[in-house]
Amino acid sequence: MKISSKNQYALVNLFLIPVVSAVFGYNFYHVLVHQETSNIAPTLLLAVITAFMVRKYGYKPVKENKEN
Repeated sequence: MKISSKNQYALVNLFLIPVVSAVFGYNFYHVLVHQETSNIAPTLLLAVITAFMVRKYGYKPVKENKEN
């Protein structure tokens, strides 16, 4: 019996959410403190893509049992 993930994108989302959150927080800090050197547009785009992927694929993998 093999156990595989039915939703492979959910595993990627588990890593993508903390990375995007950290990058967004860092850039948001720069917007507040160092306004002349900040560029938050790419970070907002990355956050929107992450939100779309989480809504479409979810963030918890679904396990599926396979019989040989």
